[in-house]
Amino acid sequence: MKHLQTYLLVACLACATSLKAQSQFEPVTETYSYADNEPAPVHPVPSHRQLLWQETEFYAFFHFGMNTFTNSEWGNGGEAESKFAPTKVPNPRQWLETVKAAGMKGGIAVVKHHDGFCLWPTATTTHSVVNAGNDNGRNTNIPEAFAAAARELDMKYGFYVSPWDLNSQYWGDGTSNYVNKVFLPQCIELAKYGSDQFEMWFDGATGGDHAGYYGGANTTRTIANAATYYDIPNLRQKVHEIAPNCVIWGVGDEARWIGNEAGWAGETNWAMGSGESGNINGWKWKAGESDAKATNMGWFWHSGESPKSANELFKIYLETVGRNATLILNFPPDKSGELPAADVTVLKQLGKLINDRLGTDKAKTATHVEASATRSAGSTRNYEVANLTDDEKDTYWATDDNTLSATITLEWEEQQSLYYVMLMEYIKLGQRVKNFTIETSIDGSTWTKRAASSTTTIGYKRIVPLSGSTSNYSAVKAKYLRITVNDAKGCPTLHTLSVF
Repeated sequence: MKHLQTYLLVACLACATSLKAQSQFEPVTETYSYADNEPAPVHPVPSHRQLLWQETEFYAFFHFGMNTFTNSEWGNGGEAESKFAPTKVPNPRQWLETVKAAGMKGGIAVVKHHDGFCLWPTATTTHSVVNAGNDNGRNTNIPEAFAAAARELDMKYGFYVSPWDLNSQYWGDGTSNYVNKVFLPQCIELAKYGSDQFEMWFDGATGGDHAGYYGGANTTRTIANAATYYDIPNLRQKVHEIAPNCVIWGVGDEARWIGNEAGWAGETNWAMGSGESGNINGWKWKAGESDAKATNMGWFWHSGESPKSANELFKIYLETVGRNATLILNFPPDKSGELPAADVTVLKQLGKLINDRLGTDKAKTATHVEASATRSAGSTRNYEVANLTDDEKDTYWATDDNTLSATITLEWEEQQSLYYVMLMEYIKLGQRVKNFTIETSIDGSTWTKRAASSTTTIGYKRIVPLSGSTSNYSAVKAKYLRITVNDAKGCPTLHTLSVF
């Protein structure tokens, strides 16, 4: 009896702790079915909004604002509003049309950077487009135009709004005035530009030795803790009430910075924890986003800059989207409020490169696909290996509960030239795979291991170059390909296997 009481006490405490932790975020509803013999989740698992966010995969960053006209990266907040004077009315539709040609699914527009200048008419400050230097600027409302263009183009959209405000007299003054009178109202204004936005981007800048205008104080200020100062739990709740599928990035704690601005994630990358590799023992889902510059100068446009080549950008794509991260790739509009012609050209080239290299799935032409183990079917669902190539994200292959390793083998009638293997876990049930191996064979008897150093985690998506290098586009000749899951946190669940 004593053992039973102890068990119940532990269970109740665990339940209370779980509910307390989840109360800060969207509750996760477990939908697995005993009748269908579905595997139990391996926690943590993503919320619905986090899953939709990760499915966006590849999207653009557009840094545009006061810094575009002052040749700065960080202003001081005291810039005259009249300096914002675009040579044409800014054209967010051109931005989105251009990045869509590269295969991007959406974009984030910077609508307020650290200098505090707002690219929409806001009730919170006069430091905005209302007082711009010409009619092109005064007729600008970037969040309104950006959201409208995204909907017309069937793309996702969101906004970057800097929590740090070098213009505001209230920022860092030791009171709650800034949050209550400026920042929170600005975020609510922006949320109202679209209940369908997918991300609101907050960086973690907390002041420091960068001198600011601060309403004329002309000093340096800092804050001790961003999450506390910006009242993040309240902010998150208010934004979600208006835009329920909007992930709050950064200090919002629903998605993480991948740990660098160089455009790569770790070859081992868990969707929990922090940095490039995450942490297998992380207690909450916080997948990584990689922010990278597509040009050779700053985040904002600067005269004389040029874009990186399509090959360089494709390498970044493989090392982020191909390593269980999302990629937000920055293309800054120039003083005309449009993307420069050189950027437009490179984006078209990148789109062609992605389509040429990852557009034809040879797994669909395999004459034989088999798995060494398959989970028993339920009343309305099966877990057959055919689910890996049916283009359905909600069907998946799985093994029985106690089977943590298994092989999947593909065979073609003729020898193939193979470049990449793409694997996707059914992450609704958690990230599971800890180690896997890819091998190829000409005769089905002698096998050669491929890309051995990079085959650890999978997660939402892994794209593995069979050559072992993200820089080297070279083929492996094979008639057979074998993938072995060597170890996992629970029975493996894969919904897609593609070979290119």
